[in-house]
Amino acid sequence: MAISVVMPALELTQETGKLVSWRKKEGEAVAKGETLLEVETDKAVVEVEALADGFLAGIKAQEGDVIPVGRTIAWIVDKGEPPPQDESPTAAAAIATAKIAQPEEVRTASSGAEPSGAKAKISPKARRLAGELNVNLDSVRGSGPGGEILASDIESAAQSKTQTAAVIQSSTQGKLESLTAIGRLMAERTTHSWTTVPHFFLVREVDATALNAAREKLAATADGNSGVKTTHTDLLTALVARVLLKHPRMNASYTPVGIQLHPDVNIAIAIAVNDGVIAAVIPNAHKASLAEIATQRHELAERAKAGKSRPQDLTGATFTISNLGMFQIDSFTAIISPPQAGVLAVGAIAERVVPIDGRPAVRSMMTMTLSSDHRVVDGAHGALFLKDLVQAIAEPQRYLG
Repeated sequence: MAISVVMPALELTQETGKLVSWRKKEGEAVAKGETLLEVETDKAVVEVEALADGFLAGIKAQEGDVIPVGRTIAWIVDKGEPPPQDESPTAAAAIATAKIAQPEEVRTASSGAEPSGAKAKISPKARRLAGELNVNLDSVRGSGPGGEILASDIESAAQSKTQTAAVIQSSTQGKLESLTAIGRLMAERTTHSWTTVPHFFLVREVDATALNAAREKLAATADGNSGVKTTHTDLLTALVARVLLKHPRMNASYTPVGIQLHPDVNIAIAIAVNDGVIAAVIPNAHKASLAEIATQRHELAERAKAGKSRPQDLTGATFTISNLGMFQIDSFTAIISPPQAGVLAVGAIAERVVPIDGRPAVRSMMTMTLSSDHRVVDGAHGALFLKDLVQAIAEPQRYLG
């Protein structure tokens, strides 16, 4: 039986995807789980696996095409079986697309936003983006099914306005540098988070002496088993994940109908790539050993920097850690990635003179800043979480075994 290959929805608000490359050719045999194609979203280039064994047939999209989510782009068929002529997505794809779109629909309804206009259908993401980029919807022609206006149409219209304005600017005002896909995503998501999520910030100075000692002691064993160098980020990931189990509100998400408490702790680690920053996810970090966390973090970083992140690398995070200590940054504040309720910003570890039992002493200190969503947690929740985390950093081996 023929199985359709559709443009997948790899992100919550994704409407289209760009086909970067086919990893298999027309008529070539494919195995379930084997990489079939590469797709570029606003976040990264990801590899998409085949859902079944068979032969690739009826390819309907070429490399470089931008395709709406859910549209059939090829088929996996049995040997000698002709591909169907049906252009519509499979029922399974339609269901998956509907489930992904649901949170956006609920958010629009709950905010009292005006429904899609009578003149032309428009997705909630496109409507929001039009407001942010000051694009007149009456001047936009939709490229989606039935003439629906997509976010990509809004971005194109905004880019056209920018290019037109740039032409009439004096050349002395400098060169206009176009945003990359990741750059556009960062601009859109950070703006949305900063303007819709009520942030508050808590700062703690932490004695990292025991953390340094634990890294030296535990890294010797972990590095020997995995072959991967254990970092302070790995240690913090393990400690944060275990402390979050005691503070479920910090591992939760705001929804229009209530606070969603997540049973698992999936830690996203901010990773710098050529065009910006992506957050790669270590699932079930509360159960993972230090060596497992270090190995996963290393593999995630390698794929991210090569532009080969997989869908599961970038989804499902419940909390984020952003460590800029390796860049010698003393302290900073980070913007929350909705629907997460918090992000921990970690500065560099440096020797400082601090009072110990009323006397000056030199200690390895670092600054941590917790950004929290005030709709989910209050100051007391955040303070208690930081208190327990500081205790864990003071006694890391007690938490890590």
